[in-house]
Amino acid sequence: MTTRLTPAPAISRQRVRARWTLALLPLGLLAAVVFAVGTGAVHIAPAQVVSILLAPLGVPPLAAYEDQQAAVLYAIRLPRVVLGLLLGAGLAVAGTAMQGLFRNPLADPGLLGISSGASLAAALSVVLGIHLFGSYTLPVMAFVGSVVATALIYTLAQERGRMHVATMLLAGIAVNALCGAGTGLMTYLATDEQLRSITFWQLGSLGGATWPAVLSAAPLLLVGVLGLPLLARPLNALTLGESNAAHLGVPVTAVKWAVVALVALSVGAGVAVAGTIGFVGLVVPHLMRLLTGPNHAALLPAAALAGATLLVLADLLARTVVMPSELPIGIVTALLGAPFFLYLLRQARKGERR
Repeated sequence: MTTRLTPAPAISRQRVRARWTLALLPLGLLAAVVFAVGTGAVHIAPAQVVSILLAPLGVPPLAAYEDQQAAVLYAIRLPRVVLGLLLGAGLAVAGTAMQGLFRNPLADPGLLGISSGASLAAALSVVLGIHLFGSYTLPVMAFVGSVVATALIYTLAQERGRMHVATMLLAGIAVNALCGAGTGLMTYLATDEQLRSITFWQLGSLGGATWPAVLSAAPLLLVGVLGLPLLARPLNALTLGESNAAHLGVPVTAVKWAVVALVALSVGAGVAVAGTIGFVGLVVPHLMRLLTGPNHAALLPAAALAGATLLVLADLLARTVVMPSELPIGIVTALLGAPFFLYLLRQARKGERR
């Protein structure tokens, strides 16, 4: 990826756009959350949503509401929306950091084989009938699979304590292919019922979100969401090349390890509780880069807010568009993300020809 010098007026306009983006995105996320928790078989108006959420603080209600509405909001919809919010932010921030690390706009968390490692472990647990952790066996096995895949890539990519990005990329492609073959074998050996479980999990869903599931994944997701923006300055330096970044005093190898470890933690935790959800980590960084520019200090928090908003709205579509059934959220994100990504590619080609 080449870095072009940007004229001063363009930088000033970019900063203004970044400030406006960071100011407006929280409002958009808040509106999406209120709309999402209020929409469904039991309708809850926005004023009622705000009243229910502020009731524990002793704030007088803005609108009257029924106990059933409060129960539906707290027990069913709020954990699902909170999980979508955390997962969307985690995937988007991970994708942004991966693109900065690899200096490749096509990089995303799936590139390192983290998601496919989780898929293989989950398929193994279903087909082999592993029930070591009761109802949590599938998410625990998926998380273990993502960690094992990451550890394998670490081992393949490092030499004398140094990690090579190009080797890591190739190792990720190889691990992806290996895990994909293993998952294909498990799918071939599965019974009809097992095949349905594997396929539905691979397509992704927030339908199993409960407060215990949210609380089990939230710490790891938050580690990535809050930790990766702290690496904004080193990631900016890495866009100039590893040698230049080292001359600027950036500990390049330590930064690589930190980025990959944080991405593995947050994405592994997300895949474990919600399955494989694609395109969020690929499309959101591109969209936010158009608005904020390439500076990771603004890009990473903007991507977190936009990713959270996107996944909350995608889940709302998934559970309402074919009511009373529910679409896997991975289908919705692919339907939204793939055409938009093709549009961005076309715009980029036009920009290169000018």
